Amino acid sequence: MKQLNTSRSLGMRTLAVHGGQQPDALTGAIATPITAASAFSYPDFDSGARRFSGEEPGYIYSRFANPTVAVFEQKLAALEGAETAVACASGMAAISATLFALLVPGDEIIHIGTLYGGTEGVVRNLLPRYGIKPVHVVNVNELEAAFTKNTKVVLVETPANPGLDIADLAEIARLSKAAGAVSVADNTFATPYLTRPLELGIDIVLHSATKYISGHGDATGGVVAGSAALITPIRTLSLKQFGGNLSPFEASLLIRGLKTLPLRVEASSLSAQAVAEFLDGHSAVDAVFYPGLKQHPGHATASKQMKLFGGIMAIELKGGLNAARTFLDKLSIITQAVSLGDTDSLACHPASTTHSAVAPEIRRQSGITDGMVRISIGIEDTEDLIADMQQALEGL
Repeated sequence: MKQLNTSRSLGMRTLAVHGGQQPDALTGAIATPITAASAFSYPDFDSGARRFSGEEPGYIYSRFANPTVAVFEQKLAALEGAETAVACASGMAAISATLFALLVPGDEIIHIGTLYGGTEGVVRNLLPRYGIKPVHVVNVNELEAAFTKNTKVVLVETPANPGLDIADLAEIARLSKAAGAVSVADNTFATPYLTRPLELGIDIVLHSATKYISGHGDATGGVVAGSAALITPIRTLSLKQFGGNLSPFEASLLIRGLKTLPLRVEASSLSAQAVAEFLDGHSAVDAVFYPGLKQHPGHATASKQMKLFGGIMAIELKGGLNAARTFLDKLSIITQAVSLGDTDSLACHPASTTHSAVAPEIRRQSGITDGMVRISIGIEDTEDLIADMQQALEGL
């Protein structure tokens, strides 16, 4: 069996290609085979009993574990520097399983800044049904004062969706540990190539793998990584009780996506920087929210905890809703769609799409206006993307 030389620290591109996988033992295939099996045989009665009790390793049922899915989990864990990871059917399955595994009635969860609309729904609407109290703070400066004896989890997205707010992960980790709370960071926008939250002291990192990890707009999944002590109960809840397991077919696509993650993220980040600088000087644009711009309030923190500044930005158009509609409808290379992190550049209107289910007053507090457009830069030529935006902005 091929073994990676771990006598020195491996680079992210090497880990993305080789981490967590081996050539197939049966055929020598380099690409991980898709194990399309719902159940797995065991040699005898006693072996089956030991596998179900956890006394003996081995696959038994694909809802619990699958060889293809396991490779994806191991590869993602290697990239995040985690002890282990659990794959889920979607990003929302990942966040839901994590929060319900960590929280019980009477607990409190502090959420910082803006969250993805689906996550906002779970935190603000679903958790309170089960006696779990959400506590919102605008930024890290308000975090320490928000802790109580009932605080068990601190949740943050950075960069945040859709306004690209930046939170200091090392400070969140420090304050959470001092209060005895588990810190959870959604790393979907940054990916492990740009930010490694666990190295900054965060306890659990999660992703909507549908986004940059897939990278090609053809797979849906989620993943949670951290220590075995924290991930094991999440795995049990997500797979055995919620039944939110990842398909081996989706896992195969996500493995493929991870192999090119560093290349894609670097290309989109470099292009996004140039696009943000162009938009920042345009007369029809009131504001550009991108941490790579020096005037962004989170620029200094992002410079400290990110390798590059990512491929996502948001803009505020001076003409409000009508300008946003006209701009989006005039784009020709950039596609209107609500996802992000694809090879294709995508753009959407958060107030009427990704965050439409969020209460209007919460949207206003989060800066999600009718004139905001979120843009995910893909891997197209930068000059072509700028030209597309330039023609779409004409006359606004």
